[in-house]
Amino acid sequence: MKAPARSAVGVLLREWRDRRRISQLDLAISADISTRHLSFVETGRSRPSREMVLRLGEHLDVPLRERNQLLLAAGYAPAYGESELAAPELKAVREAVRLLLTGHEPYPAAVVDRAWNLVDANASLQVLVDGIAPELLTPPVNVLRVTLHPDGMAPNVLNLGEWRAHLLGRLRRQVEATADAGLAELLAELRGYPCDQPVPEVELPGPGDIFVPLRYRHQGTELTFFSTVATFGTPLDVTVAELVIESFYPADPATAAYLQERAAG
Repeated sequence: MKAPARSAVGVLLREWRDRRRISQLDLAISADISTRHLSFVETGRSRPSREMVLRLGEHLDVPLRERNQLLLAAGYAPAYGESELAAPELKAVREAVRLLLTGHEPYPAAVVDRAWNLVDANASLQVLVDGIAPELLTPPVNVLRVTLHPDGMAPNVLNLGEWRAHLLGRLRRQVEATADAGLAELLAELRGYPCDQPVPEVELPGPGDIFVPLRYRHQGTELTFFSTVATFGTPLDVTVAELVIESFYPADPATAAYLQERAAG
């Protein structure tokens, strides 16, 4: 991992503070340092200690990957490892993920990384990807691209405008939280995909609505899902921190019965 060549740590900290819309005074109070010291750090008049960089990164809710970049910009070694998921030290993580995926059968579930690339999935996810273009399933498989591409799931998403708005909203918030240029490029790409349904600018619930459903047609049968998202609660490794497990649940008895019968058959 190389240090960013464009700026020193003070400039990066100022950018993160502006991105979080936190004043210098508020950050100084929450991090228990003086505003004068923080000002000196941001302007480059004072070099922060390693502990100070980590403390400010935590109070600014900077992702672990970018906290390492802050440390490198300040002249320190990264604090958080970035292991391959197949590495021996992540065996417990892999086992936990696999347990969640298999335990969720016969309903679909998948694991993605920060870039929304598919890491793992259970067998029931097949119900959502039957019949889509094979090139979209060539690794690395990006699940947002698979979902919204006209050769992917999109033609079978019955509420495509609503689901598209939901996914693009999630990705937009992720871009704002991480400042990841790759995610910003992905967002621009997905926004360029055609959509033959109105895309709401704001998600307004209708009477009795409690979540945004995914209404999907599989082999002529309409299925309705809602999803939950899980992450690791106390990660200290970049790879683990960026894993997201999304589990789909049947939103009506007919969907549940269809999936159970399909699994049994």
